[in-house]
Amino acid sequence: MVETKPIIGITMGDGAGVGPEIILKSLKNQEIYDMCNPIVIGDTKILNRAKGFVNSDLSVETITDDQIDNLTFERGIVYCLDLNLLSEDLPVGQVSAEAGHAAFEYLAKAIDLANKQKIDAICTAPLNKEALHKGGHRYPGHTEILADLTNTSEFSMMLSAPNLKVIHVTTHVGILDAVKMINPDRVYRVIKLAHETLTKSGTKNPRIAVCGINPHAGENGLFGYGEEEEKVIPGVNRAKEEGINVVGPLPADTLFFRTVRGDFDIVVAMYHDQGHGPVKVLGLDAGVNITVGLPIIRTSVDHGTAFDIAGKGIVEEKSLMEAIRQGVELAPKRK
Repeated sequence: MVETKPIIGITMGDGAGVGPEIILKSLKNQEIYDMCNPIVIGDTKILNRAKGFVNSDLSVETITDDQIDNLTFERGIVYCLDLNLLSEDLPVGQVSAEAGHAAFEYLAKAIDLANKQKIDAICTAPLNKEALHKGGHRYPGHTEILADLTNTSEFSMMLSAPNLKVIHVTTHVGILDAVKMINPDRVYRVIKLAHETLTKSGTKNPRIAVCGINPHAGENGLFGYGEEEEKVIPGVNRAKEEGINVVGPLPADTLFFRTVRGDFDIVVAMYHDQGHGPVKVLGLDAGVNITVGLPIIRTSVDHGTAFDIAGKGIVEEKSLMEAIRQGVELAPKRK
């Protein structure tokens, strides 16, 4: 039985941001079509408008759900499952409820297509959280929408950049709330998610390192109030007892350097900025956001809507291309 290329559903994200531009810039590259069959879930009119921003000669063709299995994919044609939610005069680079609601609907449609096995993975262009909320959808971001709409209770955000992978115990909450939310069970479950994710992707006996919460991982009680002993170490020990190759908690200020050097395969970060900062130092155009624990594959750019440069045609598409590439690698094989 012959394997065929996976179908990757690319959601357009916030139509007022750079999503349409990075999609068009990415889909001009033959290498994307060599590895997958891409479709865009968004608004045809907004993609056509963005062609002028990036000086694109690609042809945008509107498709329906029923056509997906019978398309002939080739560079030069961008297939768009058009939800027709945005007006042609949507202001570029501005927060709007209209674009926020549309971004939610694009993702909901992609999840439905993935559940029906019409597409093999979802790759998301950025949405804007303020616009999302104005549009009536009170989620912190993509990750939480995906978890809610797939009825997933056990999930985590994993960032992937060259030589560095980071998975998070907590994400979109304030630092005081994050410390309250960290507990041994959550630490254990995120370690296990990291182990399972890397094992499935081909890493044998992945080496996992866990960050401390406090400077120097508490340094035996010198910093903090025993958070490492109470919240982290029991979770690490539980994972070790199951044979998972994990160490920690270790000082975060040196752990990321050691991981980039090759000492570990993935870092378990305790909170958002602890994990995001090092990845973004390596380059905003190199990082990819992967939601692990879902019943479907989802990857994303690791940058925002960049309203300040939207419509100028200068945004880099490297992060989206890498997100598509990793979506292809993680997607189930289509026969």
